[in-house]
Amino acid sequence: MRIYLDNAATTPLREEVIETMTSVMRQQYGNPSSIHADGRAMRAIVEEARKKTARLIGASIGEIFFTSGGTESNNMAIKCAVRDLGVQRIISSPLEHHCVLHSLEAVEHQGVVIELLRVDERGRIDYEQLEELLQNGLGTKTLVSLMYANNEFGTLNDLERISKLCENYGALFHSDTVQTMGHFPINVSKLKIHFLSCGAHKFHGPKGAGFIYINNEAQLKPFIDGGGQERNMRGGTENVYGIAGLARALELAYGQMEEYRQHIEDLRSYFMEQLLENVEDIRFNGDYDGHYLYTVLSVSFPASPKSELLLLHLDIAGISASGGSACSSGAEAGSHVLKAINADPARKSIRFSFSHLNTKDEIDVVVEKLKAVVGVRKMEAVA
Repeated sequence: MRIYLDNAATTPLREEVIETMTSVMRQQYGNPSSIHADGRAMRAIVEEARKKTARLIGASIGEIFFTSGGTESNNMAIKCAVRDLGVQRIISSPLEHHCVLHSLEAVEHQGVVIELLRVDERGRIDYEQLEELLQNGLGTKTLVSLMYANNEFGTLNDLERISKLCENYGALFHSDTVQTMGHFPINVSKLKIHFLSCGAHKFHGPKGAGFIYINNEAQLKPFIDGGGQERNMRGGTENVYGIAGLARALELAYGQMEEYRQHIEDLRSYFMEQLLENVEDIRFNGDYDGHYLYTVLSVSFPASPKSELLLLHLDIAGISASGGSACSSGAEAGSHVLKAINADPARKSIRFSFSHLNTKDEIDVVVEKLKAVVGVRKMEAVA
């Protein structure tokens, strides 16, 4: 039986979500844009999911638009803000997901000024620089795009602080909340934010389903042209099964958030303790003991011939982990976020990411395997 510690890449579908989706698949098949009874039944499922999603994050129903996931939502927020709202400058960071960074590159070719914030060795942005840039850019239509939590080492940004700065200086605010949705409470009625992105498969929902929150004060035009779906905001027949699964998964995540958080925090702390006690020269990346995403732990192993093949050894042993973002796992260039925080390139970093389904027994197995591959601590070897 495999041990799955790559939940930041994607999470297993919950049984309740599978039941919700298969129920729709078996019983409903109409096109939600059709006006007959079968179409209306599917439309009702979509709108109930929208209502549920909006309620959970404190939005109004008209501010939720379903997409194919976080990548589409991030592309839409950035590119449409430039096209429709006259954004001339975007402030972001070098630690963003590639779908954000590549979107920034795309609009930069259109003449948009891109300014990336300084980050420290733990991946924390420079808030004073952010305020300075906002203050110096008064009169320029500015979008701030900063993720809630880094997907590779879990450092959290302070959304409330960023939001207040944006509000003070009249800037638009977009956040990629793909890694945090369902793990931290988010209430947009109390947080001044214009765009927020989500992908269902990070909180035990289906792949290919997500949403974008668009504040009523920042109306965009469609990113994907077609029919009048999603209130004329996204062309294409809705992925009704995925949308229903997303809403159910988010409902379950919010309902058991604190219980799951405590369980995962305990697992993460236990894993850190066991690594430090048993494995030679262990370090951690990011703000691992400060302001962090509790589902992620980025572990830095010492350079050695064995550590270079560490992921392969773990995979052969039945353990799934990641070298970084799953979206670029096949690349040989190395992690752009580890480079940005000046991590030692000679060391091997592995991202272990947890869910409520993981156990301490699994952690023990992983630690034993790491001891065998990387080496035990010297004092243990002497003993």
